[in-house]
Amino acid sequence: MNLYVREVSGEYRVASAREVTTAARGCVSRLFGRGRGIKKPADAVALFVGKLAGLNAERFAALFVDTRHRVIQYEELFFGTIDTTTIHPREVVKRALLHDAAAVLVAHNHPSGDPTPSRADELITARLKDALALVDVRLLDHFIVGDGYTSLAERGIL
Repeated sequence: MNLYVREVSGEYRVASAREVTTAARGCVSRLFGRGRGIKKPADAVALFVGKLAGLNAERFAALFVDTRHRVIQYEELFFGTIDTTTIHPREVVKRALLHDAAAVLVAHNHPSGDPTPSRADELITARLKDALALVDVRLLDHFIVGDGYTSLAERGIL
């Protein structure tokens, strides 16, 4: 199926995959703007999948929310390579405090498409949870996005 872009001249052309992806990510951003309630894990999954799926390098993102789980800010905090990203819990804590967040949901993508958590994913989740708890911020979930997703909270790791 082709999608079309209307040029300034009024003529239409087939959109590139990059244009479609960029437009889709923009739509996701508008859907999950400040104040949007995250009522269930599926709400957060929709945001993270829309932002992180299909990327060719790992990214680690955080969704900062208030006490009623309304979105304060979405941020991509760390950028990596095709199979790794270095995550610094200290920086996540700093951003949570900057936003006066009551809780945080985090996610990262696996460019391979396999959303199975590695041992390193489990360990960083525990470190993030502990670091955030020191400043009374809850880590609600850590999602891994690939061809589908995995919730570490649903797996009992959080």
